[in-house]
Amino acid sequence: MPELFGLIGKSLEHSFSPAFFNKYFNENHINAEYRLFEIPQISSVLEVFEINPKGLNVTIPYKEQIIPYLDDLDSVAGEIGAVNVIQFDNGKKIGFNTDVYGFRQSIKPFLTYKHERALIFGTGGASKAVAYVFKSIGIDVFFISNNPNDRQNHFSYLELNEFMIASCKVIVNCTPVGTFPNTNEFINIPFKALTQDHLVIDLIYNPPMSVFLQKAQNAGSTILNGSSMLKEQALKSWEIWNK
Repeated sequence: MPELFGLIGKSLEHSFSPAFFNKYFNENHINAEYRLFEIPQISSVLEVFEINPKGLNVTIPYKEQIIPYLDDLDSVAGEIGAVNVIQFDNGKKIGFNTDVYGFRQSIKPFLTYKHERALIFGTGGASKAVAYVFKSIGIDVFFISNNPNDRQNHFSYLELNEFMIASCKVIVNCTPVGTFPNTNEFINIPFKALTQDHLVIDLIYNPPMSVFLQKAQNAGSTILNGSSMLKEQALKSWEIWNK
């Protein structure tokens, strides 16, 4: 029997994870299988646990909601408050966050001294990992969302203006807006305020070039999608599952 791994989420038709992992298993002669587990609400994860998987990934919208169903968290996942990897260790379910590692690795080649401030779209689990990375390397973070709270550095999309775009040379979309099959959708920012000094990142990887990234590229900015982050965090997941 192959060992079972998989991804928990709500809408997973866009996911490249099964193709990535099953190719990796095949190339490395590993007797394992990677599946998608679409669940309508987080409580359904208990049914997935009953299948006795060896390891699981977690994606939108359950990276935060999964925490009460786990026995323990590693220090990074605990600090961030979001989990995207579950390790099963002697009957215990332990949560980890490899988004931090994946994002840090993916942006390393692109950061310059001009990248002092970052705008992050969204406030979910992915945005928390992105913010954690930026703060750890001294980049100031500002959040943009539909329902900003009263905390400092949180703003609504209606408050987003050209000055904010011009002063924040790193912009990251951590929302699912523009993901397959809704590929015509995009967050409509003041694109004309973008410059060649901007690094614009969309964590979406399907499609590889979102409308958001295309518009940023047209403005002369450096762009990056989520495919390299996906690969890096996935390999880190495999390392955790095999500790």
